[in-house]
Amino acid sequence: MAPTLPPDRRPVVISGPSGVGKGTLFKLLFERHPDTFTLSVSHTTRGPRPGEKDGVDYHYVTKEAFEELKAKGGFVERYNNNNQQRSRAQFGSNFYGTSKATIEEQSAKGKVVVLDIEMEGVKQIQASGFPARYVFIAPPSEEELEKRLRGRGTDKEEDILKRLAQAKNELAFSKTGVHDKIIVNEDLETAYKELEEFVYAPVA
Repeated sequence: MAPTLPPDRRPVVISGPSGVGKGTLFKLLFERHPDTFTLSVSHTTRGPRPGEKDGVDYHYVTKEAFEELKAKGGFVERYNNNNQQRSRAQFGSNFYGTSKATIEEQSAKGKVVVLDIEMEGVKQIQASGFPARYVFIAPPSEEELEKRLRGRGTDKEEDILKRLAQAKNELAFSKTGVHDKIIVNEDLETAYKELEEFVYAPVA
């Protein structure tokens, strides 16, 4: 069956606090529309972990290669472990980034690229002028988000408190009107339908 492509082929940037269910929602989108979407693969200067594959989990590059690409303006967003607002960047002095070329290559293959990006990355992509659509996934309440984070049973108390503090910043940022769509993930199927309707909406 041929993939059902949305009318608007621009990359979809999905953001929201840790624990809000972003990954579950975009994985549903991928499952229900096979061969239509692809998750952007980031560049990193850290080495692969057991079981990880180059070009699948990350594009593994040297710091020199990363700096060269950065100097050429090759990233739409990037960060390192000194940026404590990035919860995923806590692995030594390594760099992470989303390259324009990676997005353009996937788009040229007829795929709609989905980016799972946090607040600082959203700011960088918007500042770069790169064409994209922005979706923010919000929790029903801060109390519910805390309940979900604690329910995972995978985080230390210190990490939970950091994630909740960062969530306050992200929720405040979402109220500034920077996103094209805000979806409250109270009921998964309802939230998914909202996401799908937004992604497949006719071009204005």
